[in-house]
Amino acid sequence: MKAVGYAKPLSIDATDSLVDITLPEPVATGRDILVEVKAISVNPVDYKVRSSAPPFPGDSHRVLGWDVAGTVKAVGPDASFFKVGDDVFYAGSIARSGANAELHLVDERIVGHKPKSIGFEQAAALPLTSITAWELLFDRFGVKPGKPADAGSLLIIGAAGGVGSVLIQLARRLTGLTVIATASREETKKWCLDLGAHHVIDHTVSFGPQLQALGLTGVEYIAGLTGTEVHYPTLVEVLVPQGHFGVIDDPKVLDALPLKRKAASLHWEFMFTRSLYTTRDIAIQHLILNEVASLVDAGIIHTTVAKSFGTVNAANLRKAHALLETGKSHGKIVLAGF
Repeated sequence: MKAVGYAKPLSIDATDSLVDITLPEPVATGRDILVEVKAISVNPVDYKVRSSAPPFPGDSHRVLGWDVAGTVKAVGPDASFFKVGDDVFYAGSIARSGANAELHLVDERIVGHKPKSIGFEQAAALPLTSITAWELLFDRFGVKPGKPADAGSLLIIGAAGGVGSVLIQLARRLTGLTVIATASREETKKWCLDLGAHHVIDHTVSFGPQLQALGLTGVEYIAGLTGTEVHYPTLVEVLVPQGHFGVIDDPKVLDALPLKRKAASLHWEFMFTRSLYTTRDIAIQHLILNEVASLVDAGIIHTTVAKSFGTVNAANLRKAHALLETGKSHGKIVLAGF
């Protein structure tokens, strides 16, 4: 089967940073299903792994890719959630070979039925970011669906990215939170407003005065999606007492002590945790994706595709990685077909 991988971690400028390869066709065992990959999307985790992690022991190349939409080609003997021919979408496991390949093995418990109302490319943009946003909002922050008048406010740092694009929609449509997005360019400000943010402020300018101009003395929830190390001190200032601070990026240092005086909670969100540790509740991600699919089909949540980079090959994936590494993309980059 065709695939894209790398033999050693390299800068994306190197032609060998991602190469076209041929691999044997995988076989589904246990609760795995074998998926014929129709479309993928690219996330920051792709370039972070590519630039730092060698192939798994015994493998000549490492294959990336943690956002997939495709069709079930075979099911393992213990699989029961899907049958051959089902259309699915999922993010996969960071501890296993990724989906930048024609065929991909995945544990059925982290797979959902693809939304019926959108195509494979549009569906491939959603799994990783939807699970991350859902887990952060409902599992980590403990926000309850519904629209009470005293729900409070959610500040989303770097809201035009993949996770922020879904988080805006979930918070605006399923909760009563006032959604405040941050963006620094006219293009990304409009993107956030179009997705449903109540307000957009500039993360290159002090947060406090901008929130005060909106009539807010602080916010109950902060989603640190990017730049946490830079923004952290000022974000602690605008977090209300007993508030919640959630982080998904990779600050080199994060001192929780400044949160003590406010009795504030610090939450890490990592959507691969359930699959990485095969937690007892691993199948929750199957349910989350099915719920997201229902919300998409009901017109409540919309896909966040911003760019399509053509077929899945090394040259196109290198372009996608390079754009993501600039930090200036918004929404999701998708590729489809081989």
